[in-house]
Amino acid sequence: MPVNSFEHYPMTWKPDRTQLAPPIYQSIATQLEYDILNGFLAPHTKLPPQRELADYLDINLSTVTRAFKLCEVKGLIYGITGSGTYVAPNVSNALFLEDNDNKNVIEMGLIEPLDHSNSLVAEVIQNIAGKNYLEKLLDYRNPLGMPYHKMAAKKWMERFNLEVPIENIVITSGGQNSLTLILMSLFHAGDKIAVDTYTYPNFIELANMLNIHLVPIDGDSFGMMPERLEEACRKNRLNGIYLIPSCNNPTAVTMDMNRRKEIAKIIRKYNLTLLEDDIFSFLAPEGFVPISYFVPDQFVYSLSVSKSLSSGMRVGFLAFASQFIDKMTHGIFNINVKTPAFNAEVITELINTGCAEKIISQKKNISKERNLLYQKYFQMNNPNENPLTFFRWIPLDKKYQMEEFEQDALAQGIRVYHSDRFLAKKDETNQFIRISLTSAKTYEELDKGLRTLKDFLFEK
Repeated sequence: MPVNSFEHYPMTWKPDRTQLAPPIYQSIATQLEYDILNGFLAPHTKLPPQRELADYLDINLSTVTRAFKLCEVKGLIYGITGSGTYVAPNVSNALFLEDNDNKNVIEMGLIEPLDHSNSLVAEVIQNIAGKNYLEKLLDYRNPLGMPYHKMAAKKWMERFNLEVPIENIVITSGGQNSLTLILMSLFHAGDKIAVDTYTYPNFIELANMLNIHLVPIDGDSFGMMPERLEEACRKNRLNGIYLIPSCNNPTAVTMDMNRRKEIAKIIRKYNLTLLEDDIFSFLAPEGFVPISYFVPDQFVYSLSVSKSLSSGMRVGFLAFASQFIDKMTHGIFNINVKTPAFNAEVITELINTGCAEKIISQKKNISKERNLLYQKYFQMNNPNENPLTFFRWIPLDKKYQMEEFEQDALAQGIRVYHSDRFLAKKDETNQFIRISLTSAKTYEELDKGLRTLKDFLFEK
């Protein structure tokens, strides 16, 4: 077909032919990635049929197919059999704190971690600043963490029922840094990791950046379903599994002990590497044991303190099975160099003096009050949702485009997040919103936000 026959033909996406260079498939993929990541193609946009693009560019169909495959592996697009190829909904949907100069907008999107206790943290910082060993915290020594910092990490993990040798523990610069270290140290481009259908969007983004393929697994009221995980293991060559069992972000589900044991059994059977993100361990019921406990030779356990103790200190504790020591050490040396020891000193002091227990007690009490307020306006849809959760998951009764829904909510004075931001399963039909209960500055502001949200949903 002549090239110029498509000149005025309506197509949802047209590559710039003048910018194509060998290898052509890679050039097409680069243009498509650029247009998606820079917002020129909205999520769920249906792309032109591959044959149509091939005719437009006057190239072989296989070249377009190869370009689409590159973008699919990166999580930029997805295909539905018999329907076509679409722009993925979770591209560039990582959650971050937006500059908000509009004081009329109530933040109910990002989960801020109830930093009411930072006065205690500030006192500890002032005490440390006057110590005679301060200079020793300001150099490159102990890149994996000072021994007594690691002892505090060990103590804190034992507080949440995981006992790990100190040589299997390192200090990181927070939870996101821990996830980056794990993926870059233990996985490779093209590897497959099982995740919940709805999961932490920054993990999705990180996996996309590293060309790691996420395999969504359906769940029920208890979390990921073991039979669906096993089915995926039989169909795919899975390398790992990522879970947030204490309070799944975004669904708020706490995985009970029976389900944890069932999942662990499959992890052992198929030799998966477990990535357990236990950032909300402090909200789990007393006596709950991490999944890592049941797979001692196959786990990597991340225990960030950003939600439990202090978000601004950017400290995480990372533990792992002995088989991963060399690879994780190599990754830390080459990615982090080291985590600031001063920050780790502050968290160590909080743990060793008992201030850490005071902080999480305060946070749980505030969260309990805010969850009771939530129930004044909305029903608890799943009894397995964590009663102390910092966020809630509300089903929508009809479908909306993510940007349209979030912008309409913003126009009403509230910022909330649509479920497409958390979606790993591209053809999921159910829709929800995740609302933060902890970002509103006061109880009264949250009350106003929840009332506004209920009215907004009712009008919708």
